[in-house]
Amino acid sequence: MSSMVEVNVARLGLDGSTNSYVVILKEKDGDRLLPIWIGQAEAESILLEMNGVKKERPLTHDLCRSLVLGLGGDLRRVQITRVMKGTYYAEMHIVRSDAVYTVDSRPSDAIAVALRFPAPIYAEDSLLADAVTEEETDEASIPKATPIQSTDEMNAEELKQYLSGLRPEDFGKFHL
Repeated sequence: MSSMVEVNVARLGLDGSTNSYVVILKEKDGDRLLPIWIGQAEAESILLEMNGVKKERPLTHDLCRSLVLGLGGDLRRVQITRVMKGTYYAEMHIVRSDAVYTVDSRPSDAIAVALRFPAPIYAEDSLLADAVTEEETDEASIPKATPIQSTDEMNAEELKQYLSGLRPEDFGKFHL
């Protein structure tokens, strides 16, 4: 039987080796990490919500929240369930009346929606990896990720400009 562990979004970054965005989930009561590579639109949506930036018109993840609530449901939890051939899988557990509906989702979309409710995020225990200290790392084996700084004072356009201006030299480390 699988075991789920609650995780939080620790940070968002840019992987310099692939020029892709990475959301790094951290075990709520521990130090283990789960990095998941995501698209730019999802990264922007997650970052906007984390920093309380609202757009004039709803983004796709805002629309998902409105649809769930409008149909009388609520998001109970998100679960990142497995990885297969380098692709992560997630589920959104939506409650309506006394029924629970499990909806297949990409982890990036599920995380963006969970942040908007807010709802807890869980990951399969076996997907989490121990954090690595700088002294233990092998420079060639660990991709680098730019930590995205606080963007509390940015509007949507400034945030987009900030995301596109991240440089490989700014990258931090995380464990796969």
